[in-house]
Amino acid sequence: MTIRTQQSISGFIASDPQLTETDRGEARFYARFGQENFRREDDGTFTKLEPSFHNLVMYRATAERAYERFAKGDSFVAEGYAHEYAYERDGQKVEGEDFVAKKIGHDTARTQYSVDRSSRAGAHEAPSREQSRAFDAPRQRPSTEAPTLGR
Repeated sequence: MTIRTQQSISGFIASDPQLTETDRGEARFYARFGQENFRREDDGTFTKLEPSFHNLVMYRATAERAYERFAKGDSFVAEGYAHEYAYERDGQKVEGEDFVAKKIGHDTARTQYSVDRSSRAGAHEAPSREQSRAFDAPRQRPSTEAPTLGR
């Protein structure tokens, strides 16, 4: 069976999140997000460039949960898709792109937090670490170098 994949982004919330309603009465989360950019130099170092800024949107229950949990400055990782749009305003064509997140979480590489694992209705029951090993550790490959004596 193949691995199901989607587009993903990482970045930081650059504006105060907004929670509004769509025309259908569904919750809509909106925030601007930034992404750090770097250029690799010939000597192997990196030069930090100006960040780029984009639109992040979510809908329904995901939007409500994200509005409760995310604030300006938070680092995140999100899964979803890019949505291009175009419309006319005052006779001018306006084009843009949103990233529509279906799932979002804080970036564990940049965020300290605690996790509440109390059970919720409908949550998957995972075995405890003592009950199940998640995976078997890989065996070390034998060394291809000849053993040396006297070192």
